[in-house]
Amino acid sequence: MKAGVLITGLALAASASAQIRHGHRHGHKERGDNVAYNKQVEVVTATAPNVIVYVDSDGKPISTSGAKASAYHPAPPAYTPAGKTTSAPAAPAYASPKSSSSAKAAPAYSASSSGSGSSSGQGITYSPYNADNSCKSAGQVKSDLAQISGYDLIRLYGSDCNQVANVLAACKTKLFVGVFDINNLQTESNTLIEQAKGSWDRIDTISIGNELVNGGSASVEQVVAAINTARGIFKAAGYTGSIVTVDTFVAMIANPGLCEASDYAAANCHAFFDGSKTADQAGAFVKDQAQRIASACGGKRVVITETGWPSQGETNGVAVPSKANQQTAISSLKSSFSKDIFLFSAFNDMWKTNSASTFGCEQFWGIY
Repeated sequence: MKAGVLITGLALAASASAQIRHGHRHGHKERGDNVAYNKQVEVVTATAPNVIVYVDSDGKPISTSGAKASAYHPAPPAYTPAGKTTSAPAAPAYASPKSSSSAKAAPAYSASSSGSGSSSGQGITYSPYNADNSCKSAGQVKSDLAQISGYDLIRLYGSDCNQVANVLAACKTKLFVGVFDINNLQTESNTLIEQAKGSWDRIDTISIGNELVNGGSASVEQVVAAINTARGIFKAAGYTGSIVTVDTFVAMIANPGLCEASDYAAANCHAFFDGSKTADQAGAFVKDQAQRIASACGGKRVVITETGWPSQGETNGVAVPSKANQQTAISSLKSSFSKDIFLFSAFNDMWKTNSASTFGCEQFWGIY
């Protein structure tokens, strides 16, 4: 997990430096024969030809993508890594989006607002990897999930390690699944379809990418094109549920095209990385950002697809990692959201690498 770098030319109510500082990115991984991932920066390196033709919602080809197809170049980071600051963290500059005299006011955000045809209870994220980066077996996955209860949804990030099939077999909970690499869209989609085996009633949502715009891995246009292409792929396979892209709340607010292309606005938001919020303020902070997302996205349903608090690591301003504070933050989040929220994460991710830029807490977000 690392503090995210938002690449955008749009102005928000907050200053650009504050927005970038409060962004956030996770080091999830995906395995495959055609791509290799660096866990810390999630750079995709192609080792075999892999070209995707993107189409718009009408099926018209608009671009192609391969390992070297993108000409999107992120700007240098505008935040100071932890451990190198010379002054206390700046107070948050979050504010409600500037109003427009020509735009209609968005409906007030409500965490309990009903969704459209999708489950909308509280969920939790899960990654099936051992500390040595190997895949967990079906038996290990079943054992893990036996420890988790009280959630309506489980979020997965990819289809490697046979994870979709293993989780479907291990529990009766609905899943929020993902295509990790949009440069490998067709192959990963096919893998997901194969593992689902037609059990589309168990799949609540399919995400196309995770924090791609925030991390500079893809442009808004590339992500939107990938969503449109994915709709055709999964519709042909019999899936009729929600399709979204997930990004940080900062990227979503700055780039409403992401939520416009999605069936609902799906955003990751962590109060810990704000640096000015204590654990008991986590719920209020995330709810405020959900309101900002709803306003930026024209009142669209908002689902917070990651939020939590680390149990170990270094202090970030007034945000202190500890098991007690994690429990306090989780309680605050659950009180603020009766639904439309995914807690991060089920277990500590010891396969990840800690760094100063993530306050040494990358591995320690596990609740169980």
